Amino acid sequence: MIHVKDLQKEFKIHQSRSGLSGALRDLFKREYKTVRAVDSISFDVEEGEIFALIGENGAGKSTTIKMLTGILTPTDGEIQINGFVPFKQREAYVKSIGVVFGQRSQLWWDLSPLESFRLLRRVYKVDEAEGSKWLDRLIDELELGSFVSQPVRKLSLGQRMRCEIAASLIHKPKLLFLDEPTVGLDVLVKQKIRDFLHNLNETEKMTILLTTHDVSDIEALCKRVIMMDQGRVIYDGQLSNLKDKWGDRTEVSFRFKKPTTAASVREVLGELGCEVIDENDLAVRVRMKRSQELLPQVLATVMASFEVSDVQVQEASTEEIVRNIYSADGEVASYG
Repeated sequence: MIHVKDLQKEFKIHQSRSGLSGALRDLFKREYKTVRAVDSISFDVEEGEIFALIGENGAGKSTTIKMLTGILTPTDGEIQINGFVPFKQREAYVKSIGVVFGQRSQLWWDLSPLESFRLLRRVYKVDEAEGSKWLDRLIDELELGSFVSQPVRKLSLGQRMRCEIAASLIHKPKLLFLDEPTVGLDVLVKQKIRDFLHNLNETEKMTILLTTHDVSDIEALCKRVIMMDQGRVIYDGQLSNLKDKWGDRTEVSFRFKKPTTAASVREVLGELGCEVIDENDLAVRVRMKRSQELLPQVLATVMASFEVSDVQVQEASTEEIVRNIYSADGEVASYG
């Protein structure tokens, strides 16, 4: 489905010189520096895969996505997706992909989503009968029925994002690009979107590329992760292997019904290797190595010893995993 080899993208950036004299010189002769945003990356994706492209801000993810969707032309390297070279055959290529780019809407603000869907169906020249049947399915599975006829400007963020996903699928593409599809959404809406995408992949064999900072999205949908940093691919493999090697920290936040100190929690945990931190009179955080045996022990011990009103378990974030892949001197650590 996707073949990428030695892909590069460079940008020329204007270098402003300081002072009035520098500004005057810039009027007649500008100085530029070349920045390589994507640095010789290669990977292949099979049809029907759901995979995540992750990394910290500035890692090169967005530039890569824009080249994969045909928005940007690579400086060097090869891209072939579903038989197309995106930047050379863009008009034909875009009919085979769907895209949801962060906060950029493809819906008309003063129209209802339903009217936008019908307009998009005409743009893509979708067959009327098949298109109506497919749209009915999207509305049903994304639970859009109660608000699909309201103006887009009156919808909540969660409602609008579900409509954006439906709009990107109007022409039943073979490949779907999702850039932060659940950012800012509540837990229930996130779960609805995840369930829908999982079902879509199973029934339609649709290939889905996801970029996100939400590890729970990745865990719910993806087995494979491609991680970027400074324009390079620094990890390409199974999510389970990545988390086992680099996401080695688990943090549990306990909220108590009565005032409780970190010292008292540390005392009951005894020999268990944990770091206990005070948050306030009614809450502490317990940090530990990621372990299938240690976490249940900590939970059982604390909950048996204190009156607990709430518990939250949080594993290492994407950003922490990226940082852990690097050694102290900034060189990429081995992950093989």
